[in-house]
Amino acid sequence: MPEQSVSHQNALEWALGRGLGALAERMGFEWLEFTPERAVARMPVEGNTQPVGLFHGGAYVVLGESLGSMHANYHAGPGRLAVGVDINATHTRSATSGYVTGVCTPVHLGSSIAVHEIVVSDDQGRRCSTVRITNHIKTLPQT
Repeated sequence: MPEQSVSHQNALEWALGRGLGALAERMGFEWLEFTPERAVARMPVEGNTQPVGLFHGGAYVVLGESLGSMHANYHAGPGRLAVGVDINATHTRSATSGYVTGVCTPVHLGSSIAVHEIVVSDDQGRRCSTVRITNHIKTLPQT
C-alpha cells in the first residue's frame, strides 16, 4: 500500500480527490467506503438498464472496473500507474430497481500485478454479478 499508516479516512479522501472519470459519474457511481483492505460503491439501476428494464451487464462491468482499477492504483502508490489488462464478469441475477452495490477485495496485490474480485449485489443483498479484474502496475515515465 502507498503508506502503511494511511488511515481509512485518508484512503477515502484519496479516492474522492482522484475523481471517477466521466463514464462512472454519468452512471451515478457513488463511493460508500474506501480502505486499504476494500472498496465499496453503488450505482442506481434506473438509467443503467437494458431495453427490457434489467440492469445492463456492461454496467456491472463498469462498476467492477471502476472499483478494481481505483483500488489497484491506490495500492500502486505515487509515481506508478495500474492499468487494466483483463476483466471478466459472471452475471447470476438481474437487478430491476434500487441500487446495486459492489464490494471490491484484493485477491493478489503484487509489485507488478493486482487482482481484485468485485461482488455486486442488489438492495436485498442477493449477488447479481461477480467481476474479476487484473491490473498491470507500471512506473510512470519521468518527465
